[in-house]
Amino acid sequence: MKAPSLDDIEEMARRELARLPAEWQGFLQGVAILIADFPDQEIEEEMELESPFDLLGLYQGVDLGHEHGGHVATDVNRILLYRRPILDYWCETGEDLAHVLRHVLIHEIGHHFGLSDDDMERIETEA
Repeated sequence: MKAPSLDDIEEMARRELARLPAEWQGFLQGVAILIADFPDQEIEEEMELESPFDLLGLYQGVDLGHEHGGHVATDVNRILLYRRPILDYWCETGEDLAHVLRHVLIHEIGHHFGLSDDDMERIETEA
């Protein structure tokens, strides 16, 4: 079996994004979804990762709770999905790849919303 490409992962992530609650869709306008094989060196160092496989996804930007509080955005809000760590996790767990992507997306979108890990777990269960 051939591993899904960056484009395949992006297509799957967009399908999973479309399955999320409708009330989220308006809040996600302008949030870019980017796919890379691994986090870059700067992110690895900033997050003190032991391995580039330790990070499946990352939200970069200003969460909605702070977006209008006088903070000036200097970059686009984005969710980065890391293909190789996601595929590694998928192979290790045997979970459905779409489920893994949905889990990572919900977690990273939760950061955009300023949600706690408990909030994200509840939302994922409902999704």
